[in-house]
Amino acid sequence: MVCNRRGNSLLCRGCETKICGTNYPTSICFIVVNEFCERFSYYGMKAVLTLYFVSYLGWDPDLSTAVYHAFSGLCYFTPILGALIADSWLGKFKTIIYLSVVYVIGHVVKSVGAIPTVGNKEMHIALSMLGLILIAFGTGGIKPCVAAFGGDQFDEENVSERQKFFSIFYMSINAGSLLSTVITPILRGDVQCFGGDCYALAFGVPAALMVVALVVFIAGCGLYKRNPPQGNILLEVCRCIGFAIKNRWKSSKYDPKRKHWLDWAEEKYSKRLIQEIKMVLRVLVLYIPLPMFWALFDQQVWKNRRLESGQRQSTNSFTPMCHTIDMLNALLILVFVPIFDLLIYPLVGLCRINITHLRKECSDLNLGLLDFGASYTVILTNESDTIVPHKMEDVQANNVHIAWQIPQYVLLTAGEVMFSITGLEFSYSQAPANMKSVLQAGWLLTVAFGNVIVLIVAEGAGLEQWKEFALFAGLLLGVSIIFSFMAYFYTYVDPDQLDKIYQKDSGKEEDDKKQKTDDIQMNNKGKETRM
Repeated sequence: MVCNRRGNSLLCRGCETKICGTNYPTSICFIVVNEFCERFSYYGMKAVLTLYFVSYLGWDPDLSTAVYHAFSGLCYFTPILGALIADSWLGKFKTIIYLSVVYVIGHVVKSVGAIPTVGNKEMHIALSMLGLILIAFGTGGIKPCVAAFGGDQFDEENVSERQKFFSIFYMSINAGSLLSTVITPILRGDVQCFGGDCYALAFGVPAALMVVALVVFIAGCGLYKRNPPQGNILLEVCRCIGFAIKNRWKSSKYDPKRKHWLDWAEEKYSKRLIQEIKMVLRVLVLYIPLPMFWALFDQQVWKNRRLESGQRQSTNSFTPMCHTIDMLNALLILVFVPIFDLLIYPLVGLCRINITHLRKECSDLNLGLLDFGASYTVILTNESDTIVPHKMEDVQANNVHIAWQIPQYVLLTAGEVMFSITGLEFSYSQAPANMKSVLQAGWLLTVAFGNVIVLIVAEGAGLEQWKEFALFAGLLLGVSIIFSFMAYFYTYVDPDQLDKIYQKDSGKEEDDKKQKTDDIQMNNKGKETRM
């Protein structure tokens, strides 16, 4: 295999192959299949996790719910660890492989813990918790790396193809989620082993899929384009920020003013590093309001399950199982992604409306508000064969048809398609080459903090349900307004221009000769893009 280096990327001859004459590199096929199998593994395990806690380990529902949400939160806090390992030490390729091995070990330990003949109850609990911790570090660690690694496979000029890749990537996530949510509950309930429900098989099949994901990813190793790690970038960033704050604090009023507070680090650090830190901080500040969306998203699923437990599903022609309504979200995503990419976005573009990443996300927050109001402000009950609305009330078990939730899920999914896929692509496109995994992890942290908000408000505040619903709706309205203003004043940048502007600076002096301005405003079209 012949390899050469172009810029900061290591290219192999196989990397130049495309799919059927298109601009899509062949390597993304392995990445998409890997993501499908990994998501099948993750969501398949989670589909029976709560029942496993309650019926197999004998925990009470409150403890089961707390452990479940703690595990989910850990899965979205650990991406920052994987991102730092990838960008600073091992690179994305090796990080994905090593942490996938940890992931597989976690699944195996979790499956062994579900075998009744292995030890006593304490042993089962210990193996289950150890397995979940390993899974959390595995899935969280590879999560930002896989998306960023897929984006790395595209050439600089193939921006449109890269945007569509993130849509395909997100579809593979939900395809894996959909199938696993159907299959693993069947394996648990319909297959009997050890004299009861076969949790060992229900956890073992996701473990096997994770092994397949790892094998598929390794199989494409000769086709990947790899960006080598740039050293301990986190330590360098922290030192630069610390030096800028220290230098600014020590400066006197007679010192010349700087355009940005980070510019006070110019005496020691290169302008390229300072500019890269500015780019990342701008995006991270923009992400501050976004956990509210995920708080509403996860809180709705949580409340729907609680509501379903008190509902009796009708016995008409449409009689889904309890988990069917949760599968609807993944199914609608598989339908909506091509509709938005191939129909809605092009039609809006024909109207000469510039659809930017942030405009999509602002639109989604508004859809989320509509969905939240539609889902929670009105509850319909069947009283004497008449549909009667009850606003913001807790109702007793009733015969409300579960299909009444479908319109809300349509709104929710339409918002998620614009919000989540756009966030993945935006995080990649606005990050410098040496911090793409870090910014992907920053995007995933919005999900983690959304879960924290749910736990604080739903469990800690102890509000009546209608007050809780009104609080969430009000918070989302405020976040939508704040984020719209922040998005309006955000200036898009092109990180690839850094390589052209800073020609491999050998030091601070050479940097100063090449760059005379204090700051560089970079834009894809050479002018400021609003919102």
